[in-house]
Amino acid sequence: MLCILAGCINPFAPGYEEGDPFSELLGDPSTVEGFFVRFQNAYQLRDTTLYGLLIHPNFTFTYRDHDNNVDITWGRAEEMSSTYRLFLNSQDIRIQWNNIISQNFNEDITQGQIIRRFDLTVVLQAADVIRTDGSVNFIMTRADSTDNWQILSWRDESDL
Repeated sequence: MLCILAGCINPFAPGYEEGDPFSELLGDPSTVEGFFVRFQNAYQLRDTTLYGLLIHPNFTFTYRDHDNNVDITWGRAEEMSSTYRLFLNSQDIRIQWNNIISQNFNEDITQGQIIRRFDLTVVLQAADVIRTDGSVNFIMTRADSTDNWQILSWRDESDL
């Protein structure tokens, strides 16, 4: 009987673990710092699947068009399409998160605002490298204090 039971155990198959198996490697988006690690890894891996999980269904992105002196805003579909094209057409993307300038969360820690500095490098081709820095102004939300953070609103304050 012992030989039969021993034959059912595969020493090469990993055991089942609770939770997100990639949280240590890719960042745990249920924490603020883990959210930024996951965001950074989504960009570096150019993976819209990882990135899309960080974007709320009611997401809005806003940036300032300085040439026309207007704010441009789009929603989640446009954000995912634009990010997909960026990831597809680049050879390498590096985003480095720097200091948090400001953070403010509601009492039950289900919504908050974070303004954080970053450096971004996008390599389209070997001779075509774009470098910028600036700040993101995120309104982040989640259903309860144990859920993953998602960006509800992103105001780009980059120096591009």
